[in-house]
Amino acid sequence: MNKQLRVLFIGTYIPKECGIATFTSDLLNSVSGENNDVHCEVIALSDPSETYNYPEEVVFQIQRDKLEDYYLAADFINQSDADLVCLQHEFGLFGGNAGDYIFALLSGINKPVITTMHTMIREPEPEYRTSTEQLIKYSEKLVVMSQAAVEMLKDVYKAPENKIEIIFHGVPDYPFNNCSKYKKMLNLKGSPLVLTFGLLSQNKGIESVLEALPEVISQYPDLVYLVLGATHPMVKKTQGEVYRHYLEDKVSELGLENNVVFHDKFVEKEELCNYILASDIYVSPYLSREQIVSGALTYAMGMGKAIVSTPYWYAQEMLSDNRGLLVDFGDTDGFKNSLLYLIENPDECNGMRKKAYDFGRKMTWKNVGKEYNTVFIKALKNYNTYPGIHNRFNFLPNQLPEVKLDHLELLTDDVGIIQHTDLGVPARRYGYSTDDVGRALVALTQLIDSPKKAEEFRKSITTYMSFLEHAQTDTGHFHNFMNYKREFLDKKGSEDTLGRAIYGLGHVVSCSYLSKNIRTLANTLLSKSRQEMENLGSPRAKAYAICGLYEMLTTGVDTDEFESVFNSRRDFVKSIDTLVDRDKFESIFISHADSLVDLYEANHKEDWNWFEPTVTYSNAKLSESLLLAYNYTKNRTYREIGLATLDFLTEIQLNGDFFDTVGNQGWYSYNGEKPLFDQQPIEAGYLTQAYVSAYENVRDRKYIQLAKYSFEYFLGRNRLRTAMYDYSTGAVCDGLSSDGMNCNQGAEPVICFLMALNSLKEHTNEAFGTILQSRVSDGISDEALEKQKNLLSVQVE
Repeated sequence: MNKQLRVLFIGTYIPKECGIATFTSDLLNSVSGENNDVHCEVIALSDPSETYNYPEEVVFQIQRDKLEDYYLAADFINQSDADLVCLQHEFGLFGGNAGDYIFALLSGINKPVITTMHTMIREPEPEYRTSTEQLIKYSEKLVVMSQAAVEMLKDVYKAPENKIEIIFHGVPDYPFNNCSKYKKMLNLKGSPLVLTFGLLSQNKGIESVLEALPEVISQYPDLVYLVLGATHPMVKKTQGEVYRHYLEDKVSELGLENNVVFHDKFVEKEELCNYILASDIYVSPYLSREQIVSGALTYAMGMGKAIVSTPYWYAQEMLSDNRGLLVDFGDTDGFKNSLLYLIENPDECNGMRKKAYDFGRKMTWKNVGKEYNTVFIKALKNYNTYPGIHNRFNFLPNQLPEVKLDHLELLTDDVGIIQHTDLGVPARRYGYSTDDVGRALVALTQLIDSPKKAEEFRKSITTYMSFLEHAQTDTGHFHNFMNYKREFLDKKGSEDTLGRAIYGLGHVVSCSYLSKNIRTLANTLLSKSRQEMENLGSPRAKAYAICGLYEMLTTGVDTDEFESVFNSRRDFVKSIDTLVDRDKFESIFISHADSLVDLYEANHKEDWNWFEPTVTYSNAKLSESLLLAYNYTKNRTYREIGLATLDFLTEIQLNGDFFDTVGNQGWYSYNGEKPLFDQQPIEAGYLTQAYVSAYENVRDRKYIQLAKYSFEYFLGRNRLRTAMYDYSTGAVCDGLSSDGMNCNQGAEPVICFLMALNSLKEHTNEAFGTILQSRVSDGISDEALEKQKNLLSVQVE
């Protein structure tokens, strides 16, 4: 390697009291090497109730059951200078079903992963099989600690053989010696001293040893059985000290009070090693056969102890060739006979100890560290790095989806649009909203490019217009919510509701393929709402109004056309005063644009180019409205602020290669932390529209590329890498939450998807042609191409 290798470990870590925490620490120290030729850092897992003073190598923490932390950790890893990740895996370390929260992290990173598997199940339940298969998929290399684990990975889980590496559990390197020195050091008695150590839980099987002791002690009354270790924290949390009390009662029942000692404490590594070195015999009475590795057994072997163990998988392999004695699970007589054999045959016992010690030399941490480094380098050489953004999302289509209106039509009845669904089935209890109807008019009118299309959508547009006409109040505002009994539930909707209605009505007025009657009605409703429109205070309501008025003002409305309709419908309108008054609407249009400029000037800072102190919802619509205001007025201030705020939204939401839109769990305030969830698809839809407007404004190709990326949010270019859009029905899921995809498919997401699709389809060639191809045809220089890459903050091909 020409540079220092940088490794990021993921696992529990000291000072947490658990075996994997100790293992991770030992492995890190062994990998870093005597000359510090490998730089190591740690992402530590903890429980919410735990607070640790971690050493400086811990650079990030994950709360076990907090899914958001796994996503944030993935972001941290991608932005770090780590070359690779070394994951310590045991199902119980991670939250979720069978520890599946870890895949939120693994699926989102662009570094090779080397996984050390501390647990494996030969006959797994479905969720554990799935979790293991996912782990194999995301790992460049799988490190196991026994040949039995290798065979199980291949036979049970069909793991590719070239992914599997066997590296033994590490042990400290101590000389082969007798026990008396360490007994004196620790003031321990026992001739012999029999030891079992590790965090206490019911699977330890210690009662089997206790029941074997009376006959052994009757012959060797100086024998002491030391049970060393605190109760496992998770066991203590859920069951308390039930097992320890059971063992203590068993000792009293068997009259072993003078021969059995419990040391209820977690000992650090150096002290633990002294206890092991002080013992004569190590006993490993585990009750579960499916134990693929045991650090305690490994330490006992590496320090040359005489060992008696049950035949779990790891013990069978490690103690073969007469390196220890095996006793069947729960076999009291077997433990008794094995202990007596070792005590009464010192030469055979010492020979067994020497074989275990000699085998342990290949397991010293120094050798283990070298082997891991070899695997790291091998993984880096073989790793298929992601040279471009497209490779991480290679499931995305190379063209836009066809327009599919099935789901919108399913939600539309003879009244309006049902707001929400239960798993795609319209949920009538939620009723209707003006918000959805106004934006649906935008989506449909954008699709009308011929009289045939106008006729195709005539029924739906007529229904929507009928809803808005009924929803408009005497003052010109609009009710928003109507229940399924056709009763409005509010005196009037929010200002945003008024803005969204104007947004839709403006598009109807501007659609020349629609009938004169429909367009005249739209104009009438707009005119009636003019006074309410003038008094808007909400920035988003103003933005919606600007977008709707822009359509009306740039259409070149024929007032004679409307007048002829009005004259024939005196029963419908009271006077000719409701005709389009371009000057008054233009005044409102400019006034609202100016107020957004004032809002920006009052709130933006050097590192905060936004209209408000908080980024909330429907954000890109604010930027888009100023870009449209520039189109109409040619006021450069509008364009300057529109682009600056849109670029700011890109900066805070484009997460390397996908859009991480601001979630509504608290929004994103200046100097605050951006929430990841709940993300709403409306934000991606509005971003797409705004980027298309920016591209049409300044013809900078980066905006059409960004429009493509934001639109692909619906198709899977998102944090969960999951498609929200259903190609078969045209439905769109409601959002991304910390629990995954919200699979309800309401009106808002499908309407915003259609608006985004409509705006982008006019620029299909620009969006789906690569920047490199465009450079050739347009003569863009290498320097300019590199600048575009930087602006996108991603590597594009």
